[in-house]
Amino acid sequence: MRVEPYGVGSIIHITKRGARGMEIVRDIADWDRFPKLLFFLNDSFYDSNWKKAASIRNSFERPVEWPEREPLARILAWTLVSNHFHLLLEEISEGGVSKFMQRICGSMSAHANAKYHERGSLFQGAYRSRTVSEDSHFRYLAFYIQVKNVLELYPGGLKRALEQFDEAWEWAIQYKYSSLSTFVARTDSPITESELLRELYPDIKSFKKEAYELLVAHIEHHTGDESLAALALEPW
Repeated sequence: MRVEPYGVGSIIHITKRGARGMEIVRDIADWDRFPKLLFFLNDSFYDSNWKKAASIRNSFERPVEWPEREPLARILAWTLVSNHFHLLLEEISEGGVSKFMQRICGSMSAHANAKYHERGSLFQGAYRSRTVSEDSHFRYLAFYIQVKNVLELYPGGLKRALEQFDEAWEWAIQYKYSSLSTFVARTDSPITESELLRELYPDIKSFKKEAYELLVAHIEHHTGDESLAALALEPW
């Protein structure tokens, strides 16, 4: 089984990849649609016309006639890249994470099939998950999801990012398709609830320093903890 069992209160790292390594977002409209999915589909109430609500100027403003929002899961961190995405979720209602993932993946597949005249699932099998059990794992995933995955896109890749880390860090926090920017800026987000991460990193300078150290360890494959590699859910 790729999906581990978990209950209310569990924190879970999830990743979902495109089938055969294919892109799951292909144009700017696809990219911009993903954060809206994270907001509008993470709700016990579901309106099949949610896309119309998401098309208004303030893309995270819910129609006044909708009932009060009740999230299916708590989103702690996320990052989208062209062929997969990562989520760090907390299960806050029984079955909420599974329902949320079904909605996201089903919506993305249906959208891609209709838009690009294709058939079948956009994704490669079931989503992969790992339950987070220790603070050290939680801290590592705060880096892995929000920093490592973004810096892989930095011109020259991770090694160049390490060589010019200050410049790469400023580049990374401008990346639109990750929770990193709001986490670093300490601004409110309609998508994420960052209190747990902020408790671990009350000083953002310490987060940046630890991110640098973890990047060094990641590149050198010398974390000293094989469980951290397993948390990544993908080859290093």
